[in-house]
Amino acid sequence: MSAALLDARLEADELTIRTLADFSGVVRVLGSKSYSNRYLAIASLSGEPTTIDGALVSDDTVYLARAIEQFGHARVTIDAPNARFEVIPTGQPMRAPEDEIYVGAAGTPIRFLISMAGHAKGISTITGTKRMQERPMGSLLDALPALGVDAVSVRGNGCPPIQVKGGDFRGGATRISGAVSSQFTSSLLINAIRAQQDVEVTIIDDLISKPYVNMTIAALAEMGVRVERDGFTRFVVPAGQKVRGGQVTVEPDASGMSYFLAVAAVLGGQVTIPGIGSGSHQGDVGLVDALVKMGCTADVTENSITITGGELHGIDIDMESMPDVVPTLAVVAAFAKGTTHISNIASLRIKECDRIAAVTAELRKMGITVEEHPDALTITGGTPHGAVIDTYDDHRIAMCFAIAGLRTDGVVIKDPGCVAKSFPTFWQTLDTLFSDGKSTR
Repeated sequence: MSAALLDARLEADELTIRTLADFSGVVRVLGSKSYSNRYLAIASLSGEPTTIDGALVSDDTVYLARAIEQFGHARVTIDAPNARFEVIPTGQPMRAPEDEIYVGAAGTPIRFLISMAGHAKGISTITGTKRMQERPMGSLLDALPALGVDAVSVRGNGCPPIQVKGGDFRGGATRISGAVSSQFTSSLLINAIRAQQDVEVTIIDDLISKPYVNMTIAALAEMGVRVERDGFTRFVVPAGQKVRGGQVTVEPDASGMSYFLAVAAVLGGQVTIPGIGSGSHQGDVGLVDALVKMGCTADVTENSITITGGELHGIDIDMESMPDVVPTLAVVAAFAKGTTHISNIASLRIKECDRIAAVTAELRKMGITVEEHPDALTITGGTPHGAVIDTYDDHRIAMCFAIAGLRTDGVVIKDPGCVAKSFPTFWQTLDTLFSDGKSTR
């Protein structure tokens, strides 16, 4: 049993965060969720035994692993204590499972699986939580028929449940909108490795969250797959490429790292994250530059990132390329002098919750002035006070407001177990900041 499963706080109704005067030291975070999902999907299609080390074993990645097994072509062994997945081909063809494929609230997995079901003979039905059944998939559904895959929304609203008639993912040329999610493009590129023909994907508008597509291309390259590209407008995956198996290693999660970089900013201390550095393709590493603009200092090497807190002031920043760390920056902005305007973040409306509305509501509970816009937040820093924080079944809301509680007495986090979606050991990692090893009471 993993250590995370022994943490009773994941089953608690709420947690009160203890304040912390200062912290300087090293914090180790779990492997990247984005890379773990990508390597799992690629490995399952490779036909080769693959070991994924340093992986994130969380709700999202476990849902993907179990869904892959439902197609029958691969077996996935999960070794949570050693942060490892082993993907072993069974030698059987991919077939649509009789039972629904249920992915909970796992957004990246469902998008990868919709295309993956195109390889499985028969009709697959893929669904998730109530919130997942409100998240739009229409752009991906529109792009798949040109590649030989029929995929439809059961309710006709572009959202899950999705039914996919698979078995003839022939490839060819398709066009897709990049305005809703970059994960649709990543889904097509990953699943192109099993297509009968070259796959050409043309983006018909502006692709959002571009770093995530770069991560997909980097993961494919690591496993021997070449993607030809024309910037972010056209991608080609040539057919017949050999996907290597063997061993791959996942770097630390930049989104998970963000909460502990925020510790340095909010407390004025220093935090070093080892294992991730200047060569990372993760877009959320961009938070480092944002914190520097707010008054922190940074030391970034090939293998580590260190943030040292300073006098914080508000900034104007476009965060389209790193939407997952918007809630983290918003909490830091609550402690800064002046106003912070965070723009180009409309995609946050369709995440695990409406994160623009959630951040607005919870910061206002703490006495902070927030202007909510359709695609932006304007936060006037001040002196937050304690509050009971609703987390909306959203891991990122829980974790970023927990950091606020390190400086502000009386912050209570409801449904703390929602962090298991991406960072099941979050509360234990937060404990390491305290000399007595207890971050909550």
